Parts: sequence; structure tokens; C-alpha cells
Amino acid sequence: MTAFSSTRVFVACLLPDEAKAQFSERFDARFNAHGRTLTADELVADSAGAEALVVTATDRLDAATIARLPASVRLLATYSVGHEHIDTPAARERGLTVLYTPDVLSDACADTALLLMLGAARRVVESQALVRSGAWTGWTALQLLGRDVHGARLGILGMGRIGRAVAKRARGFDMVVHYHNRSRLSPEHEAGALYHPTLDTLLVESDFLCVACPSSPETRHLIDAARIARLPPGAIIVNIARGEVIDDQALIPALESGRIFAAGLDVFEGEPNIAPAYRTLPNVFSLPHIGSSTLETRVAMARLLAHGITAAFAGEPVPNRLA
Repeated sequence: MTAFSSTRVFVACLLPDEAKAQFSERFDARFNAHGRTLTADELVADSAGAEALVVTATDRLDAATIARLPASVRLLATYSVGHEHIDTPAARERGLTVLYTPDVLSDACADTALLLMLGAARRVVESQALVRSGAWTGWTALQLLGRDVHGARLGILGMGRIGRAVAKRARGFDMVVHYHNRSRLSPEHEAGALYHPTLDTLLVESDFLCVACPSSPETRHLIDAARIARLPPGAIIVNIARGEVIDDQALIPALESGRIFAAGLDVFEGEPNIAPAYRTLPNVFSLPHIGSSTLETRVAMARLLAHGITAAFAGEPVPNRLA
């Protein structure tokens, strides 16, 4: 336990008790008492008197909401690595420090990426349905033929912290790793992965395509019909980034036709109101955005923000400072 600080912190998002303790043991902390995501009005009202406000990806802090925050609030900390839900220019203009949680969730998300690859390739949705329905009549050599993960070519779109963690795990499956990034990595970070200066050249070499790039206006629907057509027939698409990177109106027909063998999706555009076909297609192995959902990761995210808040108010360097 660290020394208690009088810094007033309001945690607007719902957290496990073990994560909440990272704030209550360090600060004069208050927590969301509504048991749900707060409305903008509630967020503004409940943060009265707080010096630091902790939110997460489901809390939308646009310019108007930031302008309405109490004058006491000097720091925003988002309990996420993504930060598109915060209008960071508006936060800077108001003079707010903004923190986020890089690094600490990379390994959990990378584990999930491998789960998605395996689940999609080995037809887990259909396999579970067969067993649970009681319709399984026993082994045959024709039963639910999937695709090999080991030895396949993996294309990673976005070779940041999470992408590199995925590549590290993929090498354990003897996968040949290709990647596309805005810039080429150093040889140390590349670790033998094959760089593609354009996305189009990456796609033709990708038996599996893992989407791990940030969400931005430039990446919205980046994986569209034309790019899906460049993948090898029978390729598998995995998304652990943001749903809007993939154009649903392009992926769904490709899954229905078999042009894409399967998809492993942890994120969806418009979630939780996802495209209905993703609930019924047997070749979609889907998860409800649980990429970083381990207790250890949740505690590490809270600890990182708590350390950042302490450092920021002490005038010390803050490694996880966004703005």
C-alpha cells in the first residue's frame, strides 16, 4: 500500500474491487454509485470537487462536456488505451492533463488475438453447437474441417505494442509474420517480421489478417470490399482493434460466400448494436469486446493511472501522459 494522498479523484467508470483499491488506497477517491455508465449530465455533476476524473471508452467527453466539467478538474485519466472518446484538443485548450493506459493491456489483447485465430480457423462455433445440441454422432474424417494456424502466413495491420505482442505469440506457432505500419520498425522490434510499405502488398501474403491498428478517420472502413478481394481465397480475418476499421457490408458477403473462410471478432462497429449477421453466421467466432478482460490486466490499468495521477500532481514526468 502506498501513502494516502489528499488528491480528490472521481472514478466514473465501473471497475472490479481490486482495481478500485488502486485509487482508494492512494487518494481521496469517490466512485460511480449508479451502477451503470453515467450520462454527460451525471458525469459533470458527480465530478464536482474532484481534481482528477477517471473515465473509460464508453464515457464520451466531447468538447461541450469538457467545457462543462467543474473548475476543480485538472486531469482526465481514461481507463483504456484507446482515446477517441475524448476530444483531446478541447482538453488541451482547457489546460487538462490527459492520461491513458498503454502497454499494460497489450499481452491480454494479444492472447485474445490468438484465441480468435484458433477459434475461427478450427470452427469452434459450429463445433460447440454440434456438441451442445446433442446432434454429434461421432468422429468422421470429414467432420468440420478447419484450417491450420501453424505454419500459416500472418499479416498484422498495425505493428504497435499489441501487434508486436501478437507477432511474438504467432512465432510460437511457426507462423510467418508480415506487417504493414505507417513506418518500418527497428530491427529489434521487427524481430524478423517482413515489412510491407503498402497495405495492398500485405494482404496478398496474409492467410490470416490481424487488424491491430488504431481507430482514426483514416482507418475507418480501411478493410473494404476491394481490400478483402486482395486476400488469398479462404483467408481468415481477425479484429482486436476497433470495429469501424472493417466495413461490415464488405466482410459479411465475403463470409456468406466462403470467399473469407472465417472471422474472429472481438470488436464491432456500433457495438453492442452489431450487424445481425454476425450473430447467426456459423463462420464468425465472436467475443463481446473482452480483449483486455483479465483481472490482472484490470488491476494493472488502474495502477498505471494511479501512478500517473500521483506523478502529474507532483510535477514529475508522466510516461502515460497523452496530452
